[in-house]
Amino acid sequence: MARIVIVDDDQKLVDLLKNYLLENNHNASAYTRPEEFLKQKPDKYDLVILDIIMPVIDGFDVLRKIRKKSAVPVIMLTARGDIYDRIVGLELGADDYLPKPFEPRELLARIEAVLRRTGPDIKMYERYEYSTFTLTPESMKLEVKGKDVSLTGAEYELLLFFCNNPFRVLSRDIIMESTKNITWESFDRSVDVLVSRLRKKLKDDPNNPEIIRTVWGEGYMFIAKKKNEN
Repeated sequence: MARIVIVDDDQKLVDLLKNYLLENNHNASAYTRPEEFLKQKPDKYDLVILDIIMPVIDGFDVLRKIRKKSAVPVIMLTARGDIYDRIVGLELGADDYLPKPFEPRELLARIEAVLRRTGPDIKMYERYEYSTFTLTPESMKLEVKGKDVSLTGAEYELLLFFCNNPFRVLSRDIIMESTKNITWESFDRSVDVLVSRLRKKLKDDPNNPEIIRTVWGEGYMFIAKKKNEN
């Protein structure tokens, strides 16, 4: 049973989603005032469902505040289907995005997909040790130049895929097809946005990359040197 919190000013929708999630064996709570939610510790929840258009403080600002202190998975909701809203959400660290109106069953499927890649049942794998960073899949821990860096579920999934496919040209289509636990938007830019987020966290300069190289017109290549490799 996951601890899920809904942050949305639409009381009718909140009540519907709470009941639906409870019926499907999830512990659901809700806030119709985002400023009240922000008084809580995000890490007390396993997943946040966050609306964008709200009074006083919008969902983007709420997400910015969440990401300053937590990597808790976030699924964003919006009544607008604007592709730029989706890009902004992804750039700020959202794990998934669902436009309104939607079927509760679709939201439940997305919740379970996000929880599968971020939950406590992650299998143990070898540590990936490189010259500038170490990734420990057992705990989803990323250490960059000696400092811990938090990853969202989507960022972790993509980095793990890169680590398992070094020195291969990976097209956007291959990345989207091979990372099944990421619910990609149906536009190539969503891959670019997530790669950009990873580069920032890995401190990898795209103009002089040591970890992820852009192969113009084709995709990306993971080129990181392993620790102690000449």
